[in-house]
Amino acid sequence: MTAALGFLLNDTARLFRREFGTRAKQFGITALQWRLLMQLRRGGAERQSELADLMEVEPITLSRMVDRLVDAGLIVRRRDPVDRRAWRLSLTERVDMLVADVQPLVDGLHADAMSGLSPGERDRLYHLLSRVRTNIADTR
Repeated sequence: MTAALGFLLNDTARLFRREFGTRAKQFGITALQWRLLMQLRRGGAERQSELADLMEVEPITLSRMVDRLVDAGLIVRRRDPVDRRAWRLSLTERVDMLVADVQPLVDGLHADAMSGLSPGERDRLYHLLSRVRTNIADTR
């Protein structure tokens, strides 16, 4: 059973991303783009290089994604005043409209994923997964 834990977590995350992509296609946003927008919205790292590390993607991958989000009017890219080689990212007001459209989709996906689980089971699952994540993060 323990040998399959990594596979089960990874496969579940893969299916979650795929289903998000299917549902969000009408809004022209990918799961990775959504993750970036939500990271910025939560006030996470604003420097593009820090975001690439945080999201565990190559800087060039993030740069291309940011280019598309800038073109869509969702992100503004500015030079870092302290480090002229770095870029700072910020959200535009258009993100609020996108979130208003996409959040019900996200809520529906979460509801579908938790279908058949009692409120207690949902709480327990969340708690256990949070502990597993903490255990893995603490090994660094």
